Parts: sequence; C-alpha cells; structure tokens
Amino acid sequence: MYIRKQRLLTPGPTPLYPPALQAMMGSDIHHRTEDFRQLYRRVLADLKEILGTSHDVLVLVSSGTGAMEAAVSNFFSRGDKVIVCSAGKFGERWVELARAFGLEATVLEANYGDVVSPARVAEALAREPETRGVFVQASETSTGAAHDVRAMGEAVSQTDAIFVVDAITGLGTMPLDIDGWGLDVVIGGSQKAFMIPPGLAFLTVSPKAWARAESASLPHYYFDLKKEKKNAEKGESSWTPSTSLLLALSEALRYIRSVGMDRLIENAQALARATRAAVTALGLELFAPHSPAASVTAVKAPPGVDSGIIVKEFRNRFGAIIANGQGSMRGKIFRIAHLGYFDFADLFAVIAELEIILAALGRPVSFGSGVAAAQTVYAELALAPVP
Repeated sequence: MYIRKQRLLTPGPTPLYPPALQAMMGSDIHHRTEDFRQLYRRVLADLKEILGTSHDVLVLVSSGTGAMEAAVSNFFSRGDKVIVCSAGKFGERWVELARAFGLEATVLEANYGDVVSPARVAEALAREPETRGVFVQASETSTGAAHDVRAMGEAVSQTDAIFVVDAITGLGTMPLDIDGWGLDVVIGGSQKAFMIPPGLAFLTVSPKAWARAESASLPHYYFDLKKEKKNAEKGESSWTPSTSLLLALSEALRYIRSVGMDRLIENAQALARATRAAVTALGLELFAPHSPAASVTAVKAPPGVDSGIIVKEFRNRFGAIIANGQGSMRGKIFRIAHLGYFDFADLFAVIAELEIILAALGRPVSFGSGVAAAQTVYAELALAPVP
C-alpha cells in the first residue's frame, strides 16, 4: 500500500528492455567514425531481418509522426489524388498531413471502434484510377482496432498507387508480410514493440515507392529519404543521429532476434486475448469487438463512470500508467497495452488492480473472476501438451 513501483501499461512509450537501457551509456562515440558505421549498418541489417523485408530500411531521428510526414513529402506532389482511411485519431493525422501538403484526399471514414473495409478501398480505387497513394493505420491505437492491410494491399498492388502503412503499433503485434502483401512504405517507432525510449522512427521503402520519389515534387529538407538512402549505404546518417537510441535499438533488436518476431507477435496476441476475456468476465464492454488489435485493448468505462477516473485510480493506487481515450473518446474508454516488454505477470497484476478499482467505484465485483479468465487463457496456451 505504501510502496508503489511505476509500471507503464500504455501503447507508447512502453516498458524499457533493461539491457537496451544499459547500452545507452556507451553513447560517447562519434557519428562519423568506423565504430558508429558498424553500429548503424548492424541496426539497418537487423531491422531488415526482423521485419522480414528485402526493401530498403531507413532510420530517422523523430517520433513516428516524422516518418509519416516523410512518407507524404517524399513520394507525392501537390494536387495528387490519394485515399486516406480514417477510423480514429491517427487516421485523422493522415488526413491532416495529406491536406497540409496540398494532396487531394478522398477520406474513407469509419466510426471510432470500427475499421475501413478493404472493399471500400477497392471501390474507391476503381472510382478514381488516378489515385497516387493509399494511407492507413495497421493498428489504430486510439480505438484498439486493426485494419486488414493484407486485403487492402492486394487491391492497391493492382494499381499505380503506393500503399503507405502506419505500423507504428502494428509491428510486433500483428503479422505484416511487407513484400508479399504489397506494403510499399511501412512506418515504425522506437517506443512501441521495440522497447526503447521515444525518438527514432523508421520506414521500409519498396522499389515502387522509390520510382514514385523520382517524380515527386513536394518540398523536404531534413526528411530527405533519397539522401538518407545514399548515406545509409555508406553506414552513415544524413544528420546528427541519436547515438544512444541506436545503441539501445541494437540491443533490443538482438533480443527480438533471440525471441523471434513471430513469438513477439504471439505474445502480444495472447495478452490481448486474455485481456479481452478478463474484462468481459468483469462485465465490461470492449470498444472494438469485431476487429480487435493486439497492440492495445480499448474498454468502455462502466455507465456513469468517466474513464479518466479509472486512469487516475490506476496511477494513484498502484503506480500503473494506462491510457485514457483520445479525442471524442476521452472519458469514455480506457486502454491497456500489450506490445513490447510485457508478460503475463504484468497482465495478472493489472487485471487484479482493475478489479479493486471497480470495487472502489461501487461496481459489483467478484474478486478473482477477471484474473481467473486471464489465467485460463494462459493455461490453455502455456500448459497445452507439446505435440
């Protein structure tokens, strides 16, 4: 009751991998030396291997939004027709970026908690054959819903448009066959499944996207991806890099390689499945029940309860940091993350805490019912006979 350890249970930033944090102490290397070039080449090679792509991978010193902006400014020209899938706060960010750079955006909207169907994307492409790009979130973190990027990629690949996927919380939580599904630009961020602090973004860029860059005319300077590609081939970044974060990322990638990207994804999906079972057992309602993401579970607050109260109770009682809803969902939902350096012990604790919080708010709770539901999922997965 009197000692509280802070625990991050948000969809970014996420808990830090301890050896990655320790690796940051070795950041007193100059970025124009062979020591740094070896580090940079290793990070880029490991990212390609872990992401399972033959496409170029570039690293930027920015949050994920910087990579989103780079994906607009490097591959499009003012007045280009694009399709933007918007089903939450981050889909709205794609809309804002497209309009900020003068693109002619057809916005396919879905209600918060829902997703844009691949059929709608295919229909929009058929109506406008001059479409130059399609933008979507793999995992819409603001609502806990996941898009079917595989089916979308199949539709986009049959056209001249490039497919740009914000996978900042999708990477490490859902399968993404970048090359096989026609994902031309895929964006990731350091503070999500990669278990290190915010400050690095990265992109994969397909040959189709690079060909588009040759004719793109939107202005860019710091986020010049052709310049980054040229420098990366020499083992260097275009600008002063975040050496400490690259050291951390190198260590985190080593860990992910040892675990296996497929198992990292399975871990997130198992935690998400157990969380959905637990909150349902507690009589709570999922916000995105039909297309749930594995990166985060969004839960409706009980009737008459502001979700912000639940968020504060987690922090004040237990030092646990979960996320409120965003935008119009603020006060209506709370979100528990599953990506990166999370395990089932974390989940058992957070569900037990939720039970106590609900009881403190006057909700009828049978202590242990939510935890038991999560334990059942764990037992089914971990105690199953080995074939």
